[in-house]
Amino acid sequence: MTISIWRYSHFILAISSSLFILLASITGIILAFEPISNKLEPYAVHKAETLSLAKTIQVLQSEYSEIINIDIDKNDFVSASVITKEGNNETFYINPFTGKKIGELIEKAPIFKFATNLHRSLFLKSTGRAIIGIVSFLLLLMAITGVILIGKRQGGLSKFFSKVVKEEFDQYYHIIIGRYTLIPIVIVTITGVYLSLEKFSLLPSDKISHQFLDESFTETSKINVADFQLFKNTPLEDVEHLEFPFSDDIEDYFTLKLKDEEILINQFSGVAISTQQKPLVTQASNLSFVLHTGQGSIIWSLVLLFTSAAILFFIYSGFAMSIRRTKKSTVPKNKHKKDQSEFIILVGSETGNTFALSNAFYNALLAAGKTVFITELNKYTTYKKAKQLIIFTSTYGEGEAPTNSKNFEKLISNTQQKNSLQYSVVGFGSMAYPDYCKYAVVVDATLQFHKNFIPNTALHKINNQSFSDFSLWAKKWSEHNGLTLNLEAPKNRINTKNQKTFQLVNRTNLNQDQTFLLHLKPSKKVTFQSGDLLSVHPENDPVERLYSIAKLDNNILLSIKKHEFGLCSNYFNHLNINDMTTATIKTNTDFHFPKKAKEVVMIANGTGIAPFLGMINDTTKQAKKYLFWGGRSKESLRMYSDLIDRAFYSKSLSGFFVSFSREESQKKYVQNLIMEKTEIITRVLKSGGVIMICGSVAMQNGVLTTLNDITSAELNLPLSAFQDNNQIKTDCY
Repeated sequence: MTISIWRYSHFILAISSSLFILLASITGIILAFEPISNKLEPYAVHKAETLSLAKTIQVLQSEYSEIINIDIDKNDFVSASVITKEGNNETFYINPFTGKKIGELIEKAPIFKFATNLHRSLFLKSTGRAIIGIVSFLLLLMAITGVILIGKRQGGLSKFFSKVVKEEFDQYYHIIIGRYTLIPIVIVTITGVYLSLEKFSLLPSDKISHQFLDESFTETSKINVADFQLFKNTPLEDVEHLEFPFSDDIEDYFTLKLKDEEILINQFSGVAISTQQKPLVTQASNLSFVLHTGQGSIIWSLVLLFTSAAILFFIYSGFAMSIRRTKKSTVPKNKHKKDQSEFIILVGSETGNTFALSNAFYNALLAAGKTVFITELNKYTTYKKAKQLIIFTSTYGEGEAPTNSKNFEKLISNTQQKNSLQYSVVGFGSMAYPDYCKYAVVVDATLQFHKNFIPNTALHKINNQSFSDFSLWAKKWSEHNGLTLNLEAPKNRINTKNQKTFQLVNRTNLNQDQTFLLHLKPSKKVTFQSGDLLSVHPENDPVERLYSIAKLDNNILLSIKKHEFGLCSNYFNHLNINDMTTATIKTNTDFHFPKKAKEVVMIANGTGIAPFLGMINDTTKQAKKYLFWGGRSKESLRMYSDLIDRAFYSKSLSGFFVSFSREESQKKYVQNLIMEKTEIITRVLKSGGVIMICGSVAMQNGVLTTLNDITSAELNLPLSAFQDNNQIKTDCY
């Protein structure tokens, strides 16, 4: 499969450095605990920042025979190296108010020593340091290419933090966690590279050169150190290190290192001999060290801990996605050559998902005894015996072609077929994105304006790789072409790990629309909300069926339409009271009732009302709720009326608006209702409220068009402005 330059770069960077990044991440997790454990030691003295340096020197002078130096570390622990009155040279933590010893210096634990050496140099000394520095830079490049890939996927960097469509667990959280850890990763990598450059002396010199005149050392009467005005004016919290003179000679002096400058001080007069600002390189090194190690901050250490753990997850999820993409993107070995085949299948896919359904269609044609050839769109060429061209393509980014399709339009213009070809185009995408199946529209339009191509079937769009949708299209296509195709669903392993058992405690009979309600009671306590999804594999069928659920009295309510040949709907229809069934609840946070909205509009047709029946009966939600529903007839509404009345009686529902498409006296659709209640729609959106839509894709399209007309006319804003603000939630099928 053709891979984009950014995806390829991201992958190669990961492959080339994964082992070293793995080691750095594991040791990074371990080392994140060191500054946390140090910070929790009881050596930080309350209100020490209110002291002056002179005051601390004074109490130390009264406690010890001689002071050698004073240090304040990143944790604000004050330590002193002194000669005790017993003549011993000791270094320990002190209370800066009293000068008394409060603890021994913290010794680095063996596990932290081991992890530090492995993290910095892989136990390879200079060679290891060089490797780690290079790996830090590669990780920075990976972060940059990752940002570009997310931007392309989401439709531009301006939509970097917009909603992500959840296709697979690893894909979804690779993006979500990547967005949250982007800044910490960039900081860790830049500081890692900087510290490596520093170790190899590749940065400008950070040595401070002091210059002073000989008269600076003119001997005068000696002032008590604690009385030095400079020390009195220096807060203890600004001090990093104070070194006392080695001897009483006038040429020896105090060296005071503050956060941003270094001062040499005459030991007799207390006057500054020389003051030099710390070089920018030194300040950058100190900042890099703190940011890279987390010293002195529990919060930042926890951020580094989470970041290191996230990088481990990226290694796993990245390889999992690559392996799955490789498997999905495999084009079957063609049994017929291109110039011998009657049917040509061309596939456009960025992530490989479209290949699974394309391959199923290819195999079905082969099984029907047809000569068929399958390849990528970028490999379009001449076909001597071809009669039909079938194109399956996804859309990438802002309506762009997938990488393996970028040359297709040019190839169409430059390649002359000997025979005219009938064509069919099927687009794959997600309705969560504004440019839904846009590239398929471009391909279809390109072929329409080409004299050698004749449409066989109309452009068809498939949401979220729906196999049932694809099967319906394949059935119509095969009937139109006088064929019988047996389409085999792509094999998905059924994950039984999270399956739960449910008991059927209540149900309704089929109404005239062949619709019924089921009440399922979990056999064990299960956490779920209205709007979550029930995943069902009837009779262990590999194709997953998803139902949007309502939570009512801690039970699950499903609204199901029975289809004549529907495996799952017939399975549920044959269940009797007290029968048991297994299914998995999938959390669907994107369609949960909004927590902060003051008003919520819910729009549904048919069985799409299910999650809203739970939401309107949830009396813990204080928002005003308005329910718009479209059905076929008044009889269609009957099975839901008790639950709607219950919501009205509990004052949990503020308004219910209904339309019937088959009632001659009042025939209308749900979008007609919305247009009639424009004032509710505009008020809710203007006040930051949310509109939720559940039901058929056709209904969703009509509703979104109507909403866009309303917002454009009444609020002078396109609907996309509210979609970008997460005020429009959809769960359609």
